[in-house]
Amino acid sequence: MSRSAENDSKSGPLAGLTVLDLTLALAGPFATFLLAGLGARVIKIENPASPDHCRENAPFIGRNGVSLGRSAPDDVSAAALNRLRGKYAVTLNLKQPGSRDVFADLVRQADVVVENFAPGTLERLGIGYDFARQRNPRIVYCSISGYGADHSTTGSGKAMDSIIQALSGLMMTSGAPDDPPVRVGVPFADLAAPLFAVVGILAALRHREITGIGQHVDVSMLGVLTSLVAAEPFDLLETCGVAQRTGRMVPRLTPFGVFESADGYLALCAPTDQFARGVFLAIGRPELERDARFATRDARVANKDAINRCIEEFTRARPTAEVVELFERHGVPAAPVRAPADAVRDPNVLARGETVRLEHPELGRVADLVGPGVPIRFSTIAAGAPRPAPAVGQDNTLVYGDWLGYSADAIERLRAAGNI
Repeated sequence: MSRSAENDSKSGPLAGLTVLDLTLALAGPFATFLLAGLGARVIKIENPASPDHCRENAPFIGRNGVSLGRSAPDDVSAAALNRLRGKYAVTLNLKQPGSRDVFADLVRQADVVVENFAPGTLERLGIGYDFARQRNPRIVYCSISGYGADHSTTGSGKAMDSIIQALSGLMMTSGAPDDPPVRVGVPFADLAAPLFAVVGILAALRHREITGIGQHVDVSMLGVLTSLVAAEPFDLLETCGVAQRTGRMVPRLTPFGVFESADGYLALCAPTDQFARGVFLAIGRPELERDARFATRDARVANKDAINRCIEEFTRARPTAEVVELFERHGVPAAPVRAPADAVRDPNVLARGETVRLEHPELGRVADLVGPGVPIRFSTIAAGAPRPAPAVGQDNTLVYGDWLGYSADAIERLRAAGNI
């Protein structure tokens, strides 16, 4: 494909790379969103008969504002606005005769393929890794699945985020000891797995620079999330008498956790003697530093309930802003617990492009919608996904005609035959 094609990314660190996006839902599309945001040319391939179902996720944004159901034909899903930004969209029904030849032409010109179908699905369609490697030995082919390409599944085998949270142990790390399992509100498995997929893709591309050969990158959602849970020795702490689930507090780092204020909550982190001294000064109890129960970290951990009670008696009587200012004045890490709506609109975060205001591709800003940016800053190059989310098949003529060199008649024949 022409590296100088119209509207290509030129400034991102991955400029010049072409990615074929065969992903659906969230985990896969988020990986390719990041690649697009880093400058790669990402071509979103959708079945014309059943496009990515993220396009049907509520809420919808349109001329009537925000709604839980489509109120006008040009309403666009907020999920699609988020996950499809920065990409080019083509249609290709891979179940149709002749579509494999079109896909082969794309693969020959590509650097990366990303897919998140159930293991074996694309092999049954005849377009798995072996097919791609035979057409392009340099291809890096990334598969994101629930349990890994060679892993036995559990239950129904469907890898929904909540299923992975349940199997990974994550649900039993939050909340108080007697609480039922707590699902993390952010779809953590769906968002963590693509981060590792991008790391794997970049590592495989680096290896290709050395060897000239691509490879298959296999990322398991369950493996990623379980690996992250294993980073904290919950079972060992439990054998030492520290509950696995500790609610608002982290007892082994006392005082450390979330404290109630007069009008909300604040996070406080004071695991060292210096920080603890600042806490005692902030709450007007400097004598606690000399109290044998609180003089050392081990003593504070052993007397966690007493010290937390002293702190929360102080914080509950004062507004969050006042308490946070007091702790910060005494050098103690503290922050208000913010609602998501406030957090994503933090002026500094917006200014850095870590979150971005989203617009309807045709109607502009019809609602106050904020989505993720690419939270990486470079000194001399730009990151981000400025191209708006494309409609289904919006770039068929550009990709198949201008980039692959298909004639207008050939494209029309593909359309008439149901291939695109």
